Amino acid sequence: MTTSHPEPNSEPNSEPDRIGGVRIATDVGGTFTDLVSFNLDPETGVEIQMAKTATTPPEFDQGVVDVIEQSGIDPAQVAMHVHGTTMVINALTERKGAKVGLIASAGFRDTLEIARGNRPDFFNLDYVKPAPFVPRYLRREVAGRLTYTGAERQALDLSALPGIVDDFQANGVEAVALSLIHSWVNPDHELRVRDELQRLWPGVPIVVSSDITREWREYERASTAVLSAFVQPVAERYLRQLDTRLTQAGMPNETLVMQSNGGVSSIAAMASTPIAMIESGPASGMYGAAKVGRLIGEPNVLALDIGGTTAKCSLIQDGDVRVMTDYWIGRSNSSAGYPAMIPVVDLVEIGNGGGSIANIDESGKLRVGPQSAGAVPGPAAYGNGGTDATTTDANLWLGRISAEDFCGGTIQADMEATEQALGAIGRTLTTGDANPAAAARGIADAAARGILRIANNNMINALKMVSINRGHDPRDFTMVAFGGGGPMHAVALAKELQVRRVVVPAAASVFSAWGMIMSDLRRDLFATALYDLEETSVDAIATALNELQQRASTAIRSDIGPEITPTFQWFGNLRYQGQEHATEVAIEPEDLNPNGLGALQDRFRNQFEAEYTYRLELPIEIVGLHLVATAPSGSTLPEPSPLGDPDSTSAKTGSRHVDFAEDGAHETDIFALDLLIPGMRFAGPAIAEGAGTTVVVNPGASVTVDGFNNLIIDVPA
Repeated sequence: MTTSHPEPNSEPNSEPDRIGGVRIATDVGGTFTDLVSFNLDPETGVEIQMAKTATTPPEFDQGVVDVIEQSGIDPAQVAMHVHGTTMVINALTERKGAKVGLIASAGFRDTLEIARGNRPDFFNLDYVKPAPFVPRYLRREVAGRLTYTGAERQALDLSALPGIVDDFQANGVEAVALSLIHSWVNPDHELRVRDELQRLWPGVPIVVSSDITREWREYERASTAVLSAFVQPVAERYLRQLDTRLTQAGMPNETLVMQSNGGVSSIAAMASTPIAMIESGPASGMYGAAKVGRLIGEPNVLALDIGGTTAKCSLIQDGDVRVMTDYWIGRSNSSAGYPAMIPVVDLVEIGNGGGSIANIDESGKLRVGPQSAGAVPGPAAYGNGGTDATTTDANLWLGRISAEDFCGGTIQADMEATEQALGAIGRTLTTGDANPAAAARGIADAAARGILRIANNNMINALKMVSINRGHDPRDFTMVAFGGGGPMHAVALAKELQVRRVVVPAAASVFSAWGMIMSDLRRDLFATALYDLEETSVDAIATALNELQQRASTAIRSDIGPEITPTFQWFGNLRYQGQEHATEVAIEPEDLNPNGLGALQDRFRNQFEAEYTYRLELPIEIVGLHLVATAPSGSTLPEPSPLGDPDSTSAKTGSRHVDFAEDGAHETDIFALDLLIPGMRFAGPAIAEGAGTTVVVNPGASVTVDGFNNLIIDVPA
């Protein structure tokens, strides 16, 4: 199921209190750990600072401490710290988590193994489902049964639990997942099993499916509980360790953690349900892109985030970031993956980033990614012993990245290693008896161009998945490109998709961290609710929504404080009777009376027709409810500066020969990003260089610096 809703700082929360002090956000990525700080002074305004350092696996908290030290910020002056991390998704994809035991209802221990019949290659009769995270000998059952209405059909029998606990302990189980039939409508049996487990085995981490989701679909709920239990011990240990280290360093306030739905929550809440952090970094970047779009009057955005390991993209329409609970880990052309029924920003993620390794496959074709060189040893150009050619090596070799100021001057580019890595790829693809010494440069050039073309093609396919494949025309959108690599590829991608404008935010290299500072406190609650959309159901729907509101208010206030007053938005998952999947539609308060149903029904029919091109004259039913609860975190938006002289000569630092691949090689003007000020203009071919990112402006494109220091790039047809 996918959902769409307004970006968190909607009208009721658009003007939160502006609090003085330093606010920081840290984002742990696969390659780098980023920091953004806002020094909020009620009199002088906002001072923005950025820093970046290498990620430090497996002790990711060390990278956070390092980047704070590098920034020079005194932890004692920090009024708010928001943190995002890829630790959870990395632990799941690498299967580096706890040993989990699953307790299910009698007859349902094999739900994980049965899974769904959704093999990605339908005609592959030899397809093997991905192995479950819990092997069968660690999946146990308890007697007891509820009906789909929540009524008890068979009394719960806890007599088997002592033996289950003994077996789990003997087999080294480190966390327990509970998923009982129909607990989405009535969690009583699950809660009683949890309480008895805590009595029998004090201290063991227990994840209860009904605590995470109240939506139907047994397999998806069981999988979500298991995945959360798998990462719960390591995530809790990481978050507690990070909090302890920051407290010891003098940080006075508790860290807030970024969730996958684009909101922030407390360490305590995330330590108990770490699965909610699965896409915390990318989610904040997409919300940041929506906020930038609103600031500059561009509500329709294609957000593109290219980091060191992956590229992520999302479509934002009318300023609304799309959220889904139909999230799958490890899904690919060869694997169905594992479902996680949690609110996640709807994005497409591929293994193409700056560190993506170029290789020759079994059929002799050039491929880029998904394997990454990471930060250590990193691309060949890092000089740390890496021998594989990467996207970064290709960009460096073609002059798109400065060899003299590589990585902001922090690394001496190893051009010899770069040429050897690219040459190895080029010679593998080259036929004939060319003299290697004479042709070495040409072979490396051709290999670098080929790597960029393949990488760009992979990214174009990802952008098409969130736009064209869903019925949206990319020409109706503005691309917001960020991350270390986004601005380097964005103009070429926009030209291919006929996107007419690219925006590179001022904090592009650490933009996900910037988005975290902009995020609000947030809870997304989903519940299955089965009603015909008619007058007799109005009271029941209103009652269910009010129950969700009470749960959300309690959760936010217990995490942050009783003084918090959330703002609520209601949505319903509606469908024509007889259909399998639903469309989410906003529910207004006036809809929940007998005279308001017609407006809600019309809204559904219009939205359904917009998405699927037709409408049906059939009864409508509601199958689920979605409540969004937000409260301001005190974030503040930057104010635009007045535009100055368009002459950009003072920001020009020189020129060099740059190969733009399909747009040819040109002598190219080089600009310093930190010297560009509002009002300046320049045209491609050009390169704008900063410490954390490089903006490649292809021939024919033109650039304007707006009042927020964003680069507005108009792309030629």
